[in-house]
Amino acid sequence: MIALLCFVLNVLVSPFKSTSRLEAENAALRHQVVMLRRIVRRRVRLTNSDRIFFIQLYRWFPSVLKVIAVIRPETLVRWHRAGFRRYWRWKSRSFGGRPRVDAELRALIRRMSVENPLWGAPRIHGELLMLGFEVAQSSVAKYMVERHGPPSQSWRTFLRNHAPDIAAMDLFIVPTNMPSSLFG
Repeated sequence: MIALLCFVLNVLVSPFKSTSRLEAENAALRHQVVMLRRIVRRRVRLTNSDRIFFIQLYRWFPSVLKVIAVIRPETLVRWHRAGFRRYWRWKSRSFGGRPRVDAELRALIRRMSVENPLWGAPRIHGELLMLGFEVAQSSVAKYMVERHGPPSQSWRTFLRNHAPDIAAMDLFIVPTNMPSSLFG
């Protein structure tokens, strides 16, 4: 964090430095990095404050990816994206609301909807209330098994089942000789 503060102070002071002095300072710093890379052949261990420093530097100056030599640019972008994901995960966390429905109760709702295909959410909700479960009807509807066919029998099945009991009747019109004054 101190490094970030020093960086911010240097950035604020840099407009007052001459460009040749800034270029010389950059050249010296780059040469030091090259020397350190020759000495240290293994991976550099960075602290969280180092990562925050580089991420903030990248946010302010995206062109810094071209000159960073200690870490790969892909790594810096990956850290930035991971921080962005963490921020939005934190921002969209749950603040309460309805309590979650237990897995046991969800299984019971699914079982009731499978074993009683003609029952809808209101009926299952009523049965659960009689059993002592406090759950909303909308939650019951959400956890019911979805059916892909119609909830009742088709017309073909109805006619096949009730064909002997159906009375057929032909409705037709019989013209009569009634005076038209009755309808007029």
